[in-house]
Amino acid sequence: MFLHLGGDTIVFKKDIIAILDYKKGFSSINKEFMEIAGNEGFIKSISDPGKEKAYIITSDKIFISPISCSTLKKRSLETFNDEE
Repeated sequence: MFLHLGGDTIVFKKDIIAILDYKKGFSSINKEFMEIAGNEGFIKSISDPGKEKAYIITSDKIFISPISCSTLKKRSLETFNDEE
């Protein structure tokens, strides 16, 4: 299944490694990881400046989403029935 991250962006749920709160502080090693990922072009912002709420780390990219971690979690747990 897919998870909608905001804007026009969806990813396979199986590709998601972590969903992290944007406003929470990172340890120094995580800050270094994010800096390197940004420098190498692995970070894609799908949020307007000042509206960032979550980092979504996938197997090949890191997304910055305007959707909160709790909402993304709820969406990830939803199942859809084709009969409806």
